[in-house]
Amino acid sequence: MKSRIILVLNMILLGLPLTRALAQKAPLNQRYKIAVVDLMILKRQKLGAFQLTRDIGADGVEVDMGGLGNRETFDNQLANDSVRKMFLNKVKVLSLQIPSLGMTGFFAQSFAERPTAVKAVEDCINTMKQMNVKVGFLPMGVQGNLIKYPQLRGAIVTRLKEVGKIAQSAGVVIGIETALDAKGELQLLKDVDSPAIKSYFNFQNALDNGRDLEKELQILGRKNIVMIHCTDTDGQWLQNDPKINMEKVKEALDKMGWCGWLVIERSRDIKDVHNVKWNFSANTTYLKSIFQSTNQ
Repeated sequence: MKSRIILVLNMILLGLPLTRALAQKAPLNQRYKIAVVDLMILKRQKLGAFQLTRDIGADGVEVDMGGLGNRETFDNQLANDSVRKMFLNKVKVLSLQIPSLGMTGFFAQSFAERPTAVKAVEDCINTMKQMNVKVGFLPMGVQGNLIKYPQLRGAIVTRLKEVGKIAQSAGVVIGIETALDAKGELQLLKDVDSPAIKSYFNFQNALDNGRDLEKELQILGRKNIVMIHCTDTDGQWLQNDPKINMEKVKEALDKMGWCGWLVIERSRDIKDVHNVKWNFSANTTYLKSIFQSTNQ
């Protein structure tokens, strides 16, 4: 396994393409799986995201719902039956998975204050059902930062309760990202009180605020974390990031009994931040060496 990882990293550094044999998919029973985000590999709702994901070596891709802006709902191409069918066929052909749909439009738009916010999330849930995707990513974003705007808490809780009922009825889970620390997010989940609303934990949020990554995960607990965005802000690859001890992260997750998808957003090398394959292949290979090693 170790020699394979070294070979793949050397190929990445030399700019050589990964072969199908090297970029093999994770077994179906793999405890941890690695995904990328179509938006961050510059293929938002584009069919080419899947081949690029395969070339990068990841097991799946989080597909975005499209832009939001001032629209009533997302600019969602997946609402088109023929487009959705093409996406699902491509996933099957390439032996990939879509672990989640992303509602990244809410990074800039207000979930608490937009009149049609719940409708937009419901549209995502409907698309999830059509594609058999079990997790939706819902960030509270800049305008829903509960540290800066604590007065929005009531509206956010009320709307998340409403979303939770819709999601539970559909048999899916909505994973939220907030600016709160683990204790604060855990209390928010308790206030919402829905089995269909969980934390979509983000390493970068914890690291940017000087929080202990392993302790934050432990505070939230296994049952409250649906998926994990497992990267830091851009600057360097995960393997070179002094703020993250990935072996300790894995140890913490193992002890918690957590399993699921680790999703790569950032941690791009600042020397060439726009080189998608170079950056995401390196981080994917490193994460697989930690979380999918045969001797672990």
